[in-house]
Amino acid sequence: MNEQKTNLTSSEIASLWTGYMNDTMSKYVLGYMLQHIEDPDIKAVVQYSYDMSSNHIEQIISIFENEQFAIPYGFTEKDVNMNAPWLFSDILCLTYVNHMAKVGMLTYSSFVSMSYREDVCNYFSQGLNDSNNLYKQSLETALSKGISPRHPYIEVPKETDYVDSKKYLSGLNPFSDKRPLSAVEITHLYQNVLTNSIGMKLCIAFAQTSPSKDVQDYMLRARDISKKHIKIFTDTLLKDDMETPQIVDVTISDSITKTFSDKLIMFHTNLMIAAGVGNYSTAASASQRSDLMVNYERLSLEVSKLAKSGADIMIKHEWLEQPPGIKDRKKLAKNKQQD
Repeated sequence: MNEQKTNLTSSEIASLWTGYMNDTMSKYVLGYMLQHIEDPDIKAVVQYSYDMSSNHIEQIISIFENEQFAIPYGFTEKDVNMNAPWLFSDILCLTYVNHMAKVGMLTYSSFVSMSYREDVCNYFSQGLNDSNNLYKQSLETALSKGISPRHPYIEVPKETDYVDSKKYLSGLNPFSDKRPLSAVEITHLYQNVLTNSIGMKLCIAFAQTSPSKDVQDYMLRARDISKKHIKIFTDTLLKDDMETPQIVDVTISDSITKTFSDKLIMFHTNLMIAAGVGNYSTAASASQRSDLMVNYERLSLEVSKLAKSGADIMIKHEWLEQPPGIKDRKKLAKNKQQD
């Protein structure tokens, strides 16, 4: 008996398409990094990440071919100048991989939850496991070299309790004292400082190596927004005498040689912006002090506007690849009438 073929759902199509775009981008960024890394321990981590992306691309293409799914343009060797001079320090490369592994774990967990077909579900489950292994490997390497900022320590609770006043949720009144930050709130504030810090460094590197005025201005704007957000989160922590992240020296060279295509630069930045908006949304829902919730909401709006202007630039220069979607039925009907 012939088994009936199960078609891909819209969520599986979207996830496979997104995964292909992300992995083709990562492959060429990581390939460039491997050209210049000197530390053998860090190089091993970046090599693992590169091999992981390459393997993912092969598996996705296999699924595409079996489904007669048009392979996206994605990114190719044309999107990176492998002969460009050194741009990132070894430490930045390791920090970058660690950050992208975190993004990968979040992304693949959502892909798994939206998959139904066994082969697709297995593929994304393996991707989640790969991202987890990459995160652990990059973290262990960073810890061994003393370059991984830990979240601040607080006292372990000795007793449990319930919130006994609505004042626990307050924080907007400037004339009243705010309660101290909770461990949950500290975690998100600290993590958002770290993610903005790596984003800021990448924007500087992209700005100085892009030949496009549009891209340069956009990257400098993104840098300034990241810097502003870092200050807001850091000041909030300092008001409670909490430690702020001691960011290691993730050096950017003074190279102005075009290293990555503007298409790749813009896609990469918008990917990190999307992850940042997700982080802010999670932080807002987990924070119980009203001033923190309001801050996350207004900062999310600011970042969303930045993403919109980035998309406008990509459309203007025809760098924005269109995701799969349903046919425009009205357009099809009009075309048929014209025929």
